Amino acid sequence: MADRIRWGILSTGSIASTFVEDLRLLPDATVTAVGSRTAESAERFAARHGIPRAHGSWQALVDDPEVDAIYVATPHTAHFDATMLSLAAGKATLTEKPFTLDVESSEILVETARSSGVFLMEAMWTRCIPAVRRMVELVAEGVIGAPTAVHADFGMQVPFDEAHRLWSRKLGGGGLYDVGIYPVTFAHLFLGAPSSVQAWARISEGGIDQNTGILLGYDSGAVAALTCSLVGDSSRRATITGMEGRIEVPRDFFHPQGFTVWHGDRAETVDLPFEGAGYHFEAAEVHRCLREGLTESPLVPLADTLDILTVLDVVRVKVGLDYSG
Repeated sequence: MADRIRWGILSTGSIASTFVEDLRLLPDATVTAVGSRTAESAERFAARHGIPRAHGSWQALVDDPEVDAIYVATPHTAHFDATMLSLAAGKATLTEKPFTLDVESSEILVETARSSGVFLMEAMWTRCIPAVRRMVELVAEGVIGAPTAVHADFGMQVPFDEAHRLWSRKLGGGGLYDVGIYPVTFAHLFLGAPSSVQAWARISEGGIDQNTGILLGYDSGAVAALTCSLVGDSSRRATITGMEGRIEVPRDFFHPQGFTVWHGDRAETVDLPFEGAGYHFEAAEVHRCLREGLTESPLVPLADTLDILTVLDVVRVKVGLDYSG
């Protein structure tokens, strides 16, 4: 690879802006182009962020020879089409979570990437955050003993607006796939794939989940109790309990800058602060993989992405969340 990885940004929403700002923290990253459904939107985004090339279509972006990697930041329902375009153009692709709203279509993306030898990774930034990586290491080392339970919640108060993507069924709105994916991912990091899934949700008149609870059971005897919400600002904390201790993660567990390890009444605080919002860590993982010639990330494996989407699929069916049509 060249000295700098050249990024193309597919979509112009708020998360795309945050990603671009965080890329400035990587000395080997540059944003060379942005693409949107309209030239006007792309040009506004390019002007705001100092991006030299603006494309009025997704196809023009993925065909740009000055782009090495594509960041797909569209609403959920457009992830599949945008990612397929990028993979067909042979571009390394980082697609926002979730890949799609059902595991079957995500399996198509994974198979397409693998068969064509093109790099693909889910933009699950949580897995790349230094504090989260350190927690995974400590649990694997047995610092808290065998894990027995994970508790995690992600709730926020989102004013109702039928035009907002979070409240729009046609844009894949609802709590489960937007914020619920974080507690499920967190549990998967420490407990793996569950053997049993139970769930309950309050469904809005518009057909999306507003308030959802998930209980996962594991062959080891461990459990995970997880919640997500669009109608209540929860503590957004997480705990991993083991037979010999526990790890407590403060508010916004999905991108923490530290955590506390407890053994009885004895506490050890681990601080791992960072600049920016934290999205640059997932971009750095893409860079590492490309430079090493990898087509999948060992840190954010495609198999784990599919495992987590399988759990979300089961929850979706159990609570009556229907995105068909």
